[in-house]
Amino acid sequence: MGTPQVPEGATTGAAHAGGMPGRYATALYDYAEEQGRLDEVVDQAASLVRLIDQSAPLRSLLASPTLDVVQSRDATLAILDRQGFGETIRHFAGVIANNRRLPALRAILAAFATQVASRRGITVAQVASAHALTDLQRTQLRARLAEAGYGRVDIHESVDEALLGGLVVRIGARLYDASLKSRLARLHYAMKGAA
Repeated sequence: MGTPQVPEGATTGAAHAGGMPGRYATALYDYAEEQGRLDEVVDQAASLVRLIDQSAPLRSLLASPTLDVVQSRDATLAILDRQGFGETIRHFAGVIANNRRLPALRAILAAFATQVASRRGITVAQVASAHALTDLQRTQLRARLAEAGYGRVDIHESVDEALLGGLVVRIGARLYDASLKSRLARLHYAMKGAA
């Protein structure tokens, strides 16, 4: 069984918009679909993102400039194997490591999730809030996004305490900032102009 390959300079319409992460994401999507394992790979990619987000040692490994390609590939593959990731994700991580792209693995997997959602007709909303959203807030947010013309929405949540309150929603290139931090910054700027 071959591994996914991304020829240098190769782009497709979907990949072009995402730069390097988009090209690798497209390669993973096409390879997983060709192997008949797309749903499995989608689930495992999401699990790997969670693992990266929750594991400081793994993030350090992926970003380490002191390890050579073989060391970083072998260590990453050992972790993925121990965590029970499937063959497709492990092969893909090996390709990423061999191409010296492990520091971008999280971004590649995020681009993959975005491509999957786009190809399935789902809008991805990246939502950062000062505190974890409640079920009621999530429902209200979905309703507001539907009113704004976004059909099926997949909300990817993160907590950023620096926002102080409110939330920031990013959908593609659009940014909706309703955070207390930005409101205070605008007030500060307005007060400077009035002085």
